Amino acid sequence: MEFTTLTVTIARHVATVTLNRPDVRNAFNETVIAELTGAFRALGDMDEVRAIVLAGNGPAFCAGADLNWMKKMAGYSNDENRADALALAQMLHTIWSCPRPIIARIQGDTYAGGVGLAAACDIAVAADHAHFCLSEARLGLLPATISPYVIRAMGEQASRRYFITAERFDAAEALRLGFVHAVVPADALDAKVTEIASALVGNSPNAVRESKRLVQEVAGRPVDNDLLADTADRIAAIRASDEGREGVRAFLEKRSPAWKPA
Repeated sequence: MEFTTLTVTIARHVATVTLNRPDVRNAFNETVIAELTGAFRALGDMDEVRAIVLAGNGPAFCAGADLNWMKKMAGYSNDENRADALALAQMLHTIWSCPRPIIARIQGDTYAGGVGLAAACDIAVAADHAHFCLSEARLGLLPATISPYVIRAMGEQASRRYFITAERFDAAEALRLGFVHAVVPADALDAKVTEIASALVGNSPNAVRESKRLVQEVAGRPVDNDLLADTADRIAAIRASDEGREGVRAFLEKRSPAWKPA
């Protein structure tokens, strides 16, 4: 995979996708959107990849939309604006629906669409000095394409506040809201991300993939007979799977399962 706005590395079953535009605080434009879409589609199809880290190079994780890109959009027709927005929406959905678990490594400020990127990931770890802002309302805009992911990650009440006030909030508040899962000093960020990635890599790849899908497909559903049947079908299928059988055998035989790296 060759990119102009990203770097991608793979080591010990963990892929790291790094936004690499530090001169514009990793703001995204149509090229970044296309490359992120392509990278996550490709990594999602790689059996050797069991976890993905989404990171940013430089002082900011992602500052949202690139100013030059925004200038171009000011002259777009309604159809052009819709096509542009749909590309962004599809990129976010590609990340959210990627079959590999994704950790957002948030080393710095995360604004607007950058908040959406973090929200589309499964796990978020932030440096304690990082700040967040859903700044769209200041510009007369809406956080529309990122809203499905931000509302899920932050909750309806908090989203309502920060969508309409465009207030800046810190990592401690992001943790309190449940938007991020851990906040650590900057010099401990890599260690924490590695710790979580190692836990993911040590688990059954199939169980991790199906657990991610389980949360996405069960959240918000009514607890009725259809849901009871669905969840019973899921556990029955995974018990009968190769990894399900191997995991139980390994547990009973007090050994490591075959999928666990040496």
